[in-house]
Amino acid sequence: MKRTRECAAVTLCLILAAAAGAAAAGEGALPRDEARIAEVAAGQRTEAAASWWGFDPADATESLQAAVDSGAARIVVPYTGAPWVIRPVRLRGNLELVFEPGVVVLAKPGEFKGGGDSLFSAKDAQNITVRGYGARLRMRKADYQSDAYEKAEWRTTLTFSGCRNIRVEGLSLENSGGDGIYLGATEALPRCEEVVIRDVLCWNHHRQGISVISAKNLLIENCRFFGTKGTAPQAGIDLEPNSANECLVNVTVRNCVMANNWGAGILVYLKPLRKTSEPLSILFENCHVRSGNDQGIGVGAVGDDGPSGLIEFRNCTVENTRNGGAYVYDKSAEAALVRFSGCNFRNTATRSTEKHPWWPLVLSLNRDSITRRHGGVEFVDCAVYDCLDRAALKTEEDQGEKGAVNVTGNIRRRGPGAARAEFTPESQGCTLEVTPF
Repeated sequence: MKRTRECAAVTLCLILAAAAGAAAAGEGALPRDEARIAEVAAGQRTEAAASWWGFDPADATESLQAAVDSGAARIVVPYTGAPWVIRPVRLRGNLELVFEPGVVVLAKPGEFKGGGDSLFSAKDAQNITVRGYGARLRMRKADYQSDAYEKAEWRTTLTFSGCRNIRVEGLSLENSGGDGIYLGATEALPRCEEVVIRDVLCWNHHRQGISVISAKNLLIENCRFFGTKGTAPQAGIDLEPNSANECLVNVTVRNCVMANNWGAGILVYLKPLRKTSEPLSILFENCHVRSGNDQGIGVGAVGDDGPSGLIEFRNCTVENTRNGGAYVYDKSAEAALVRFSGCNFRNTATRSTEKHPWWPLVLSLNRDSITRRHGGVEFVDCAVYDCLDRAALKTEEDQGEKGAVNVTGNIRRRGPGAARAEFTPESQGCTLEVTPF
């Protein structure tokens, strides 16, 4: 009995001491664990909890940044019952950063005044994993859109520039003042390489769900890009290099959903690339675009001096979009091939009226300064499901009468009226067949 009372007394003392430490740091706060921090510094531990460096519910930036900088190979951000409120945090190489289920990382109010301030960012680093199944990284989009902040479109949730061997998995990325994820370039490495983004939700961002500026060997898989609205292009996902020395090589987007975005669900804009750029190899496979305010898929500005290669959409579905199912514009017939294979377009171009008609599939020449021969688009076993009597595909030109070139393949159409495509009279090599089913 005496021994039991002694153990109870020791336990009570430990509880009271922990409570006193928390009270000293503030309600809900956690004190530093100096012994474990020392073990990490001595190399005796390769895995650490971010809370060992303390936790302040009002501002946990210093603790989280210190944990990241500690050199531990694996940092776990634990669920504390309160959000980890932070200012921008810089990631280092050779880091696995894991957020426990239920963790919320929240951008600190009144901060992120810099136009390029990101919640987490890494530059010229390698071997970084950011994982958090059941965790949420949230910013304050409405704040950044207010008069209290200088207008900018780069307050992203996760930014990687010139990085190699990156994995992002399982996170919900919400409410940024820019993109959910940004993959960019640096002078040292004009791309990101060996990147996997899997099981991620990007929701309610200001510019894009994800911007891919330059990448080689990129896989985006089982992700959702919802509700982008704020500043153009406002896409679910946007592939858009900034200069000719950047690239989009072995880029695969698979089993992803883009929904309710104010811009295109998928946008590929390639104006800065040249013939000297690396050939494109871009594949969207088994993706679903729905309920957008603009076109489902947009591919544009691939000029006569643009890159070679292939942009392919395989077994993708576009439905219930206000503008066209696919819109290919200012795309040179001499540059990279655009291919739609096994794709379905249902109830698209719903904004079409008799006075302002629109079509499920549109090929448009808007600026002949980019290309003077637009086309080079192939449809393989695609289907259009329409409720209006109109062409499944229409080519158009804002400037001159040059005609589309080399639009080929086959489309099946279901809907009222004749199954047909409409080409401008000067078109050449356009052998596309549209048949009813």
